[in-house]
Parts: sequence; C-alpha cells; structure tokens
Amino acid sequence: MSYPARFHFCYCVLSVAVIHVSVGEMYTSLLNVKQAISVERKLIDNLKTYIEHELERLEDIKRFYAKVSDLHAELYKGPVTAMSNPLVAFTLIKRLHSEWLNVVQSNEALENAQALRSSYKEEEAGLPKLEDLQGAAKGLMRLQDVYALQVPSLVRGRFQRVTDGVPVDVTLPTVSVLLSGDDCFLVGKVAYEQGDYYHSVQWLEESVRLFRGTGGEWSPENAGTLEDALDHLAFSHFKTGNVSYALSLSQELLHHDPMNGRVLQNVEKYEKLLVTSPPRSLGTDGLRRPSSKYLRTRDTYESLCQTQGSQQQMHFKNPGLSCDFFTNGNPGLLLLPVRREVLSLQPYVVLYHDFITDKEAEDIKGLAQTGLRRSVVASGEKQATAEYRISKSAWLKGSEQSTVGKLDQRISMLTGLNAKHPYGEYLQVVNYGIGGHYEPHFDHATSPSSPVYKLKTGNRLATFMIYLSSVEAGGSTAFIYANFSVPVVERAAVFWLNLHRNGEGDEDTLHAGCPVLIGDKWVANKWIHEHGQEFHHRCNLNPEE
Repeated sequence: MSYPARFHFCYCVLSVAVIHVSVGEMYTSLLNVKQAISVERKLIDNLKTYIEHELERLEDIKRFYAKVSDLHAELYKGPVTAMSNPLVAFTLIKRLHSEWLNVVQSNEALENAQALRSSYKEEEAGLPKLEDLQGAAKGLMRLQDVYALQVPSLVRGRFQRVTDGVPVDVTLPTVSVLLSGDDCFLVGKVAYEQGDYYHSVQWLEESVRLFRGTGGEWSPENAGTLEDALDHLAFSHFKTGNVSYALSLSQELLHHDPMNGRVLQNVEKYEKLLVTSPPRSLGTDGLRRPSSKYLRTRDTYESLCQTQGSQQQMHFKNPGLSCDFFTNGNPGLLLLPVRREVLSLQPYVVLYHDFITDKEAEDIKGLAQTGLRRSVVASGEKQATAEYRISKSAWLKGSEQSTVGKLDQRISMLTGLNAKHPYGEYLQVVNYGIGGHYEPHFDHATSPSSPVYKLKTGNRLATFMIYLSSVEAGGSTAFIYANFSVPVVERAAVFWLNLHRNGEGDEDTLHAGCPVLIGDKWVANKWIHEHGQEFHHRCNLNPEE
C-alpha cells in the first residue's frame, strides 16, 4: 500500500485527506510499547502456522506436478501404445476432468489466508493506531531537535551530533537497529502532512537514498516506494524554495512513472519558475526549523537537556552548595541519615540520594500500571492532553502501612512538611513514552482558576519528585531560569519549593522534563500544598521573601 502525494499544481497546493481513526496512546508510555512485544510474538506464531500450512499445500501441488511430469516423461513416450491400455486412458480422462480442476480451484490457499487474517483480527485491539505511528515519528523528530542529532546517524542506529565539524556520539545504546527507506519515508511523511518541510526534507532525503540503494525494489511490508519518497521530497523542496532540486527529483520520478500527468504538470511549472527567477540550492543548513507557540525558552531548554546535568560541576564552586548526611532533626533519621546534595539555593533545590529502595520502586510501578492514563495539563479550569507533555500517569493513595503511606511519612520527615492528603496530593506516578517529555512549566498554579485549587488547600508549596528508574540517556530535569539540570539518578528524589515565603510563585522554578533519549523513565511526584503547613513552613508578609 502506498501513500501518494495529493497535490495538484495550480500552484500545486497540497490537499491531505482526513482519516478518522480511534485514538491511540501507546506511544505515550514505554510500558505500553513493551507490552506490544507480546502481541507481535503472537503474530509471529500465527505467521509461522500460516507458512507451515502453505508449505504443506505447495508440497501437495509439487507432488501432483511430479506425478504428471513423470507420466509424460515415461509412460506417454509412445502415446498410441499407452492409450491402448484402458487403465491408462481412464486415469488420463479422470485427471483432466477432476484432478486438475481440484488443484486449480482449490480454496486451501484462501482458507490459509483467511485464517491468518482472522488471527490478526483477534490481536487488533492490542495493535498501535495511526496516532501511535504519528506520535512515535514526532518523538524521533523531537529527539533530533532537542539533542541536535543528525538524521543520517539516526538512520544508521547511532545517536550523534556535530561538534566543531566532527560527528560525536551523544550516547552509545546497548541495543540498536538500522532504519529502512520505508521507516524514513513514514517519519518524513508525518512531518510533510503537518507542513513541516524542515524535517520532511531531511527524513525523505534518507528515504530516497535508501530506496535507491535497493534498486527501488518494493517489499510487501512497505507502505512507501521510491516513487512515493521522490514525490514527497520534490514538493518539500519546492515549498522551501529549492525549485531546481524539486525539478531534478520530479524528472527522476518521471523515469519511473513517465505517464504521471500531475508530475508532468509540476515539471512544466518548475521550469517556468526557474526562467522567471534564479535557481536556489538550499542545503539542510538553510532550512528553517518550525517555531513552537508553547516553548518560548527553547534554546536554553535544549542546551540544558544536552548537558544532561554535566554543568553541575560548575555549581560546586558556590560555597553555599554542599553535600551531607541529613536528619532534619528528626529522630527517625538519626540512625539512618539521608545523603543530601544541595543543588541550588535560588530556587532551593535538593537531591536526596537513595531515597527509595528497589523493592519500593517496583511496588509503586506495579501498583500504577493498571491506572496509567494519558497525562494532562491545566487548560483554564479544566485539564487536557497536549503535545508538550508526552507520558502516562496514575494516582496512588494508600494506608499508613502501605508502600505509598511509608513514602509519605519519609517525605514529611525529610522536608518537615505535612504530606498527608489533602495537604499533600495523592502520589502521581508517571511513565514517559517515545521521546517522552514535559516542556517548561510551573508546578504551582499561575491562575486563580487552576485545577490545583480544587483541593481547597491553597497552592502547591513544594514538589518532591522521586526517580523510580534509571535511563541510558536523556530525561534530565532542567531548571530554565536557574540554568541547571538534574540528571536521572535512580532511587534518588529531587525536592524544591515552588513558592516564596510570602506565597508568591517563584519564577525560578520554571522547569522541564527533557525528552528521554534512551531508556524507560518512571517518576513519582508528591505535591505539597500551602494549607496544613502553618507550623512547619511559616509564611512571611515581606514581599521580598
């Protein structure tokens, strides 16, 4: 099945068909992506059964062919003599009347195919939707942008960016895979259909290169072909102003499809344009990356994500920052103090190492799995999903004896704050998806109509975020205005105050969850509200504090 470029040149404005599909959210949680592996294993078993049945069918056909061929090679050399035997004559008539008919009109092939389709249908509910494919493709493009990765390197299974003109590995994954021409075509097509020609050009260039390398041969599992890739790439270059290259690609396409009227019309228009204006040849450096209406601090955000916390070494030059074994004056921590690392004084950000045990982390993840739903953001008085937050989350509540209850107690001991509901929200557990991220945001409410106030316990005073897993690369927490990032440290917890003593929001707490480059990131968030802290964290009327 191919996806032709649907544009008609007057001046060839692209019209894209709208496809209505059920909502897919597999790509927003790596847990769901992992669960899809078992679905494909079932499909593999079903395909194996189909192949076995087809091989049996073909063996039967080959046996019939060998029998008939042997008769013609030996018995029928002298046809007059052979046909004088009534038994030979009878078997010939029978074969021509019914045996050949049974072989030619056999429904066995159709029955095998229908069995394969039926077994596929049974697994359909667990298969990714179109939105999942698009979301996964957008995730790859997000990683490409935030970590300045080179598309040709990604296609080779490498995660590289160019530093001082030299490709440098950002990370070396333990497992990788090469992308095909069809893989690149689908990523480029997602960008293309959004009018994002910055990305479509880069991915479709790789698609065309790879399809050319196979001689343009089509494989049954592919959604695209060399012709499709050339078609989309030509129009992408035209939209970026590179008319001469668009013409060259269209002419190449005509070699494969010389009677394509639309492409012939495009070639004619491109040639006229080149007569009236000088040709331009833009490399990928001349392409303009699309802007984001949400992300106003993109350069700082991406720079902090790329450092992956390495700039913390510079912070240790500040004498106010320290590492110690911390008890907070609580008797429960005297025998087992927590290793505390003060990362920032403004805003006040602390990293508590080994806050949670491996077993507790696994318990929390296990409890959350069945309740995971697409993460939402505040949208006025309501909440909604958004492209700038790709993850799934669940809310956990528990008794004092449960793992969740014990974590609440430990959080209170370390912070000196009342973390019990409703003064603390229920524990939110988050699992990130492909390129999962949360662009710069505040945890505290910035509007009186925010859903944060539904608890009627004031604003979010503090955030306590627990890293439940490690990742190979990416996923740091970046504090934009404070200009530092905290890498994922397994079993550690990050704590910061969102509000000044006077109750005003601290703008320096603007932070982001950087896209996960490689790994399965799980965090648990505990938000502690203002009310209930009157004797734990006293307020101050001084507008400067």
